[in-house]
Amino acid sequence: MQPFPFAFPAAMMSNAASGSPFPGVPNFPMPGGGMPSFPGMPALPPMPPELTELFARWMQRPEKWREWGNRWLSAQSQLWDRFIHHRTEPVVPEVERDRRFSAPAWKANPIADYWRQSYLVFSQLVMELVEASDFPDGKTKCRVKFVVRQWLDALAPSNYPATNPEFIETAMATQGESIRRGIENLLADLRKGRISMTDETAFEVGKNLAVTPGAVVYENPLMQLIQYAPLTETVGERPLLFVPPCINKFYIMDLAPESSLVRFAVEQGHTVFLISWKNPGVSEAHFGWDDYLALGPLTALEVVREITGCPDPNVLGFCVGGTILASALAVAVARGDPPVHSLTLMTTLLDFAESGELGCLVDEASVAAREATIGQGGLMLGSELAQVFSMLRANDLIWNYVVGNYLKGEKPKPFDLLYWNSDSTNLPGPFVTYYLRHMYLENELRLPNKLKMLGYPVNLGAITAPAYVMAAREDHIVPWRGAYHSMQLLGGEKRFVLGASGHIAGAINPAKKNRRSYWVNPELPQEPDEWFAAARECPGSWWNDWADWLKEHKGKTVPARESLGNDTYPPIEPAPGRYVKEPALPLVRGSREAAAV
Repeated sequence: MQPFPFAFPAAMMSNAASGSPFPGVPNFPMPGGGMPSFPGMPALPPMPPELTELFARWMQRPEKWREWGNRWLSAQSQLWDRFIHHRTEPVVPEVERDRRFSAPAWKANPIADYWRQSYLVFSQLVMELVEASDFPDGKTKCRVKFVVRQWLDALAPSNYPATNPEFIETAMATQGESIRRGIENLLADLRKGRISMTDETAFEVGKNLAVTPGAVVYENPLMQLIQYAPLTETVGERPLLFVPPCINKFYIMDLAPESSLVRFAVEQGHTVFLISWKNPGVSEAHFGWDDYLALGPLTALEVVREITGCPDPNVLGFCVGGTILASALAVAVARGDPPVHSLTLMTTLLDFAESGELGCLVDEASVAAREATIGQGGLMLGSELAQVFSMLRANDLIWNYVVGNYLKGEKPKPFDLLYWNSDSTNLPGPFVTYYLRHMYLENELRLPNKLKMLGYPVNLGAITAPAYVMAAREDHIVPWRGAYHSMQLLGGEKRFVLGASGHIAGAINPAKKNRRSYWVNPELPQEPDEWFAAARECPGSWWNDWADWLKEHKGKTVPARESLGNDTYPPIEPAPGRYVKEPALPLVRGSREAAAV
């Protein structure tokens, strides 16, 4: 696990540095080589080995290396000429759209303006060099791009006091008060072990988040099952079971009432049940993939059928919850269980051939190391998971708050999505290692009968329930083209819908706000780009399209139930239940919990 994020840039801070930090590569940010020499100016962060090797290979191709160097020098010459003659037009057009450098202070200060544009020139050239390089395979290239981007993001002049004019401007305007507040914020976050992204005092699960009325009607060591109270006088006879991801808390699907997918479904006249996964501790550190299937969707379906009397509920899975759900349904088919009536998958991978940067970071060595340490029992801490996901969008989820919280002394504003994002969960080691090896590394779930789960060979093609598959166009966790491959795996009628935005904002796009857009195309060619080329863009939230589709599968209309649960499964406690409120706090070194990690 990486150290606390702010320790990384802090370790890079030093006094004046001159000369090239690595041979053959132009210096940032001064033209013609040489770092500026004044106290507090940070030196370049250490170059990652992947980029060092890349430069070494390129230097064996002198004509390409000269071309790259000449482009760098030409850009530096333009920047220097612009600086000397006080011109204001940008040399790098992208600088006006980069949120890191959008404050007026960057443009008003000629030196800072030079720094930001010089940095962007260097970043563009380095990434072009990576793109143009030969790699053994696409996964290696993706991994190198990820590492190099992390380095370039850390290098941005906005991240350091001496090269950020906003820091200087704010410190002068507040007579140093912003510096004091920034140090306080940093110390507070060091105590928490993570960067604050929102005002966490503004939210409480069960008070202003996850407030859709309902009750826990069943629980086992791995999950609680919530049944939500009806909000309509009549409902469809078929209930709807939600299976959220276990890598974070379920209330991403039940935020404030106007943003709650759960409440939206209840308002559409569905009897909604939802799995709330337990935040694993030492007692749950031995659970594996089969345990999540057996104690999760398969048990939940049994309880839902017994409470409602409906043999074929509708089901929905989100992210890895969708992968768990589809696996469980394949087991159910193999052992002859009653089928479900329809399946909805939100931003879910079943075929992991196109798994994005997360897939690039999974290799044999890393998986084997996990198997050796936590594969037989142990925990992957929520703090580690959260940091991995933050690194996928480092500028938005790390450096943005380093600058705001620590350099400018600001308090982050209340934002429910970021509160949820910071409310991390642990994962049992056996579950993690099975998932990484058989899904991300070996991609075996897509192969009929290749994997056995709970003793049964699984075949996704045997799932013949009608399926609604939703992906998000800018999703960096579940790339939409990867999600589209589910069309070739599932056995029933299918509808694929592509929402705008990313993994969370694309999926949680409230119908009441009706923002963004989505794409539809009833034809399902094998290639995703061919599907998109003929797709029609529709304004608004994809939730409305899904509601219309699901209406066809809710069954006949019946009076809404007056009570939750039944005699066998009476209410245990009000929703959202206690499992979702368990925090994944950093474990104290030397404790019994730490020994299991």
